[in-house]
Amino acid sequence: MTVEVISVGTELLLGNIVNTNARFLAEKCALLGLTMYNQVVVGDNEERLKDAVYTAVGRSDIVILTGGLGPTEDDLTKETCAKVMETALVEDPHTKERIQEYFKNSTFKKITDNNWKQAMVPQGAMVLDNDNGTAPGLIIEKYGKHLILLPGPPGEMIPLFNGQVEPYLAKMRPELIVSKMVKICGIGESQVEDRLLDLIDSQTNPTIATYAKTGEVHVRVTASAPDRETADKLIRPVVKEIKKRLGICVYSTKDEETLEMAVVRLLKKYELTVATAESCTGGLVAGRIVNVPGASDVFREGFVTYSNKAKRKHLDVSKNTLKKYGAVSKETAKEMAIGGAFATDSDLCVAITGLAGPDGGTEEKPVGLVYMACCLGGKVTVEKYQFKGNRQKIREQSVVRALDLVRRTILENYS
Repeated sequence: MTVEVISVGTELLLGNIVNTNARFLAEKCALLGLTMYNQVVVGDNEERLKDAVYTAVGRSDIVILTGGLGPTEDDLTKETCAKVMETALVEDPHTKERIQEYFKNSTFKKITDNNWKQAMVPQGAMVLDNDNGTAPGLIIEKYGKHLILLPGPPGEMIPLFNGQVEPYLAKMRPELIVSKMVKICGIGESQVEDRLLDLIDSQTNPTIATYAKTGEVHVRVTASAPDRETADKLIRPVVKEIKKRLGICVYSTKDEETLEMAVVRLLKKYELTVATAESCTGGLVAGRIVNVPGASDVFREGFVTYSNKAKRKHLDVSKNTLKKYGAVSKETAKEMAIGGAFATDSDLCVAITGLAGPDGGTEEKPVGLVYMACCLGGKVTVEKYQFKGNRQKIREQSVVRALDLVRRTILENYS
C-alpha cells in the first residue's frame, strides 16, 4: 500500500521549525512495509491544503496529515479533509468531556469558545484520544482511502502514532516487518559499505540499508515474514555476519541504546569509574555520559579546562609541556588524561583538546585538529584527528570519537 505525508503549517514553510514529524513518519512507515512516494508541506491556507489533499487521495491509499488541528481560525486540517471526503462535522461528546477534564486539571482552567472546535469531528471518523493535548487524532475511512489526522506537536503526535496509529496500519499488511539495527562507530559509511557490499548487493529478504550519523553509521536489517519468530530467524545470521566483519566497530544492536549508554554499560560491567577532562568540547562529553540513567554509579567528575591556567591548576599539566608543545598537542592531551584520573581517583579518564575554530588555526595546527587521550590503569592511549566542518560539527565529532575511545579502551583491556 502507498502512503503520503502532508505536513501542515506556515511555520514549516518559513523555516521557523524543523519538520521532524515527516522524518519520524517516514521511518515508521518504512518499517511497516508501506511505500512512500511523496511528502508535501502546505501552509495554513484552505484552498492550497484542499488541493494537496485531493492530489494525495488520488494517488495514495493512506494519507497522513500532521498539524492544523488546534483551536484557532488558521487550524484548517480537519475542516478541509471533511470537505474533500464529503463528510459533515459533528460534535463528539467523548472528546468534549476530555477537553473539559483537560482544562480542569491544567494551569489555564478557563475554556474559551474556540476550544470546543476541537470536539467537532468528521461524521463516522475513528477518534483517537490524545493524552498529551486537547486535539484528538482522527481516522477517516471512505472511498477505499484512509486519512489519518494527527496533531502537529511531536510530543502529542509521536505517542499517538505509536500507541494507536501504528497498530491500525500494521493490520493492513498480511506480513510482519521486523528490523534490527547494528550501530557502528570508528569508521565511515563508505568503509562500512565496502565491507558489506556483497551482502548489500545480494539482499532480498532481509534487506540491508546504511545510514550515516554524526560520527556513526547505522545499518538496518529488515525482514518480512508471517510472524516475528520467522522474521528473527531471517535477521539473526545477517546481523551475526555484519558483527563478524566489523568487529569492535559495532557498539550495539539495540535500537534504543546510544553510544553513551553503551559506554556506561561497559563501565558498570567491569566496575570502572570515569572522569572527563575537556577543553574544546566544553563539557559535552560529560553531558552525554550523565544523560544516561545510572551514570552516577560510574561517573566521578568532569573538568572543563579551557585555558592553560586551568589545565595546570586542575589537571597538573606541566608548564613546560604547554610552552614547548602548546595546548593542542598529544603531550598536553596525555597529561590532561593522567591528571584527571589522578585528581578524581578514577580508573579511567578521557581528555580532549583541539581547535574548533573558526579562528586560531595555523598551517601547522589547522582548525579541526583535535587530540584526545584515554588513561586506564596508568596506560595512556592518544589519538589525533583532523575534523572538517564548522565549530559545532567539529565539537560534535570530537565528542563521539572521545566516547568511542573510552569504549574501545575498555574492550581492548578487559574483553
